[in-house]
Amino acid sequence: MYLLKYFDIMALRWLRVKFFIDTANVEQIREAKDWGILDGVTTNPTLVAKEECDFGSVAKEILSLVDGPVSLEAVSTDAEGMVKEARELSKMGDNVVVKIPMTPDGIRAVKQLSSEGVKTNVTLIFSANQALIAAKAGATYVSPFLGRLDDQGWDGLMLVEDIMEVYRNYGFETEVIAASIRHPIHVIECAKMGCHIATVPYGVLKKMFKHTLTDKGVRAFLKDWEKVQEKCKKK
Repeated sequence: MYLLKYFDIMALRWLRVKFFIDTANVEQIREAKDWGILDGVTTNPTLVAKEECDFGSVAKEILSLVDGPVSLEAVSTDAEGMVKEARELSKMGDNVVVKIPMTPDGIRAVKQLSSEGVKTNVTLIFSANQALIAAKAGATYVSPFLGRLDDQGWDGLMLVEDIMEVYRNYGFETEVIAASIRHPIHVIECAKMGCHIATVPYGVLKKMFKHTLTDKGVRAFLKDWEKVQEKCKKK
């Protein structure tokens, strides 16, 4: 048991938590990139609709900005349609990841796409069973939706913990993207579990920078610096 834990810890030393931004807003993506912490982007039809713009145009602009994975969602409901869409989307860039819903048809599509080398992100994961099926089908990523589970009185963080345990037990290469993040606590708790990725809304990313004591400290330093400058002027 202790030896196993030791090797788990040594393996984790090679991992780095990754931050994706969950948005289709190009300006938000550009700002997060400028912070130097952005590893990728996730979008969905709802986020694209908020921007009131052409999907193809915004997708191309995002792909031109971001070197890391960019999730673009297939909207077909049948396996054949999803595979066809995914093939077209993947032509937009080497970093395209196609979001596929967690349905029987979706899993059939993931199995086919994984055999073709098309990267997939199985979305709308709400149970460890679903995450296990997606990994078995060869999904590149799975996206458990924490916030939506919390909204229904379930513990979204426990779902992420269960998925991470199952994947570690069997050495699945599928990476876990903690999605539907509602607040900074979701992010840090997922990081403590060793979750590979958190896809975070712009507003939550901004909150992660903030602490009242940091703000207070900055104001105090600036005030003291003004006093130093005044003393220098008098001399």
